[in-house]
Amino acid sequence: MSRSALPFILYAALLAGCASQAPKAIRTEPPGSPTVAQVRADPQRWMGAQVRWGGTIASVENKGQETWVEVVSRDLWDEGRPMDNDRTGGRFLARIPGFLDPAIYAKERQLTVAGTVAGSLTRPIGQYPYRFPVVRADASYLWEPLPPPRPWYHDPFWYDDPWYPYMYPRSWDYPYFR
Repeated sequence: MSRSALPFILYAALLAGCASQAPKAIRTEPPGSPTVAQVRADPQRWMGAQVRWGGTIASVENKGQETWVEVVSRDLWDEGRPMDNDRTGGRFLARIPGFLDPAIYAKERQLTVAGTVAGSLTRPIGQYPYRFPVVRADASYLWEPLPPPRPWYHDPFWYDDPWYPYMYPRSWDYPYFR
């Protein structure tokens, strides 16, 4: 192996270490995927459509062979992680095969699912009857919680030089700074 190839190999290893651990179905959005609001408005039109939706968990209900997860939908980043904002297209139910522990899949955790639209179901939220689009999940990914934001600290003794943009970048050109 030549010495010139070593930096490229190290760079490739570094990029591989930074890659997302989410499944490929979660990282890529299927073409022509409808939004939660579109399916909620007309579930029969989108029956069987491939979707990738995500958001924050509202509730978890274990059934006999599957778990129903109620999710408040959020916009997704490119890699599939739900954005942490107040915009939503509504709620949806994800039918995930097997048992999911409600202590792990807790309220407010971020979840992304990929699967097919399997119709809709009307269930109450409080006393309001709400039509949930139902997704039969082929893949799901529970995201690690984000660390809390670090508080911003302003050093009171920091001197902000008003001449910085004009003096310092050119200061090394002057002979009296050598």
